[in-house]
Amino acid sequence: MKFIFFVMAASCVFFSACSEDSPTEVVNPVVDFTLGSMTDSRDGQTYKTVTIGSQTWMAENLNFGAMFSSCYESEVSNCDKYGRLYTWAVAMDSAGKWSANGSGCSYNLLCSPTGVVRGVCPEGWHLPTGTEWATLFTEVGGSDLAGKMLKSKNGWNNGGSGSDDYQFTALPAGFRSPFGSFKNNGNGAFFWSSSEYDKYAAYRVFLGDEYDEAFLDHNYYKYYEFSVRCVMD
Repeated sequence: MKFIFFVMAASCVFFSACSEDSPTEVVNPVVDFTLGSMTDSRDGQTYKTVTIGSQTWMAENLNFGAMFSSCYESEVSNCDKYGRLYTWAVAMDSAGKWSANGSGCSYNLLCSPTGVVRGVCPEGWHLPTGTEWATLFTEVGGSDLAGKMLKSKNGWNNGGSGSDDYQFTALPAGFRSPFGSFKNNGNGAFFWSSSEYDKYAAYRVFLGDEYDEAFLDHNYYKYYEFSVRCVMD
């Protein structure tokens, strides 16, 4: 069975055949989704969005210039392409600059966040929990296929690009280690969740160039710098 949905004029920028007067039919072999956009009022940056099931996600990595965030290899052009990299403390807004719900969440501190944690995300959006990531995986066919379905169609090494069926467009942005070195650009996409493992580690999502799967695990400490995707409240 195929599902058909319509993208209205607000999203016509993504489809060259779209006119302002009529919707464009887009056929997806798995499930319907809806494209849109949002603007971060803090810096005026506009992001593509995608609604999959009951969730609305940013379809691009966050590129908000928070203090102690990084561009891959310290190149601004990489921020433009991949978004910025954040430690868990910065992603959670441990200083409480934007809201109180992530205040004090940092390395060597167990804050046990509950409910929605806005973190570094724009107003009306939040850092997804591990459960919200798992819900996304289920919507796109399960964790065994989620990597393939969510990865961008190009930019991945070793033939690891995905089908990007939902235009989530996960790019292989790599990460920054606590020693300052940048690694895995082209080979992996790493995203923070707001879910803690213990006072030193938090759950993160990994999509690799050799996998169709998407993994949610706790193998990296909070002081690594990963990408951020925000989900609507």
